[in-house]
Amino acid sequence: MEAFWSAVKNNRTKIWVGAITLLLVLYLVVSLQRSLLLLGDANLVAKAIGAAYLVLPMVGAWALIRELMFGARTEQMARILEAEGGLPEDRLPRTPGGRIVRAAADAEFEKYRVETEAAPEDWRSWFRLACAYDAAGDRKRARSSMRDAVRLFRGRPATGAGTAGT
Repeated sequence: MEAFWSAVKNNRTKIWVGAITLLLVLYLVVSLQRSLLLLGDANLVAKAIGAAYLVLPMVGAWALIRELMFGARTEQMARILEAEGGLPEDRLPRTPGGRIVRAAADAEFEKYRVETEAAPEDWRSWFRLACAYDAAGDRKRARSSMRDAVRLFRGRPATGAGTAGT
């Protein structure tokens, strides 16, 4: 039983993602069913609402698949970096509340910014830069840099939207 709870604790994020995904899929199925009912109605206004309502499940499914693929690729890249010994180590000091000290994160960030500028076509440098942005509290640039890492990992050129120079 202890092994079960240990597995649950180690996979807490995946369990939450699975639960949220199931709820979203349920919502998308109900939306699709309701839109089909409205499309079958004789009233033209109901048909128009049904057609508009049909877009929601399609957009939701696209967004869900995109985010799940992003998470899977990010996890795959992290496993590769871990096997290579290239994952950035979290040695940053923390406040009593557990937050990373911003000044220390900013100083650490500079190292990864320089690395990414020196190797802009290496997904590993973009991955580490994304981790540094995240530690510094800049979630928007962290996600953008991680998307660049994923593009490079997949053999596509990075957009540079993560902006290693800032």
